[in-house]
Amino acid sequence: MKNFFAVILVLTLMIFTGCGSSSGKVFVVGVDDEFAPMTFRDGNGELVGCDIDLAKEAAKRMGVTFKFKPIDWDEKETEMTSGDVDIIWSACDIVDEYKPYMIFSKPYMDNRQIVLTRKNHTENIHSEKDFAGKIVGTQAGSNSETYINESVNLKKTFKEFKTYRNFKEAFAALINGEMDLLIVDEIAGRYELKKSADTFQAVDVTVGPVTEFGIGFRKDDTELRDEVQKIFDGMIKDGTAKKISQKWFQANLIKSKS
Repeated sequence: MKNFFAVILVLTLMIFTGCGSSSGKVFVVGVDDEFAPMTFRDGNGELVGCDIDLAKEAAKRMGVTFKFKPIDWDEKETEMTSGDVDIIWSACDIVDEYKPYMIFSKPYMDNRQIVLTRKNHTENIHSEKDFAGKIVGTQAGSNSETYINESVNLKKTFKEFKTYRNFKEAFAALINGEMDLLIVDEIAGRYELKKSADTFQAVDVTVGPVTEFGIGFRKDDTELRDEVQKIFDGMIKDGTAKKISQKWFQANLIKSKS
């Protein structure tokens, strides 16, 4: 009889604790809070953006709390490996550089790098070879920085290569004339162009390979990755992810298949 009641007690606890699921837990989500329109602060200082909306919806469906933590993008590895951050959900490129310490969801959005200049300062830029003699800048820790550092011969032609803590600082540096060309993720660049059409212009040059955004998790946390992926797949299937994308881009940029 005692054994019978012991079994009932164990089953009851399993039911109320979600049978080992993440229900009720708190996860820290690392974000770049200056990467509009994916993760940024509005006029009231609140974190908003496409990725913020997607993450909040996923957390609601999982029955967990996502606590957003702004991080320096160049410190992703430290944040993840130290355990200070559980998830990176902030327009994170799926690239080999991050794979030693991070695993990813399926890709959910395409990304490429474009070039911005100050208005009326294109100076005949048609390809990467035209970067020669220019001061070129980008965000520290970005896919653009990795590409430039790996393209040694291209980098040697620059007058100078500068990196900035976030793209907000980089946009300001471009306005101030600290650089000639800014390499930026297209999503962030197009958003800034829409707001500041009289200040910036895009150059018809794509820099480096096209990449994809994914949700990042610690290397060994396949359980959390798989749980979030299942929820996100449901958001794509029922059209919720599409609606969130349309809110921010007036188009559905969410990939339906990996």
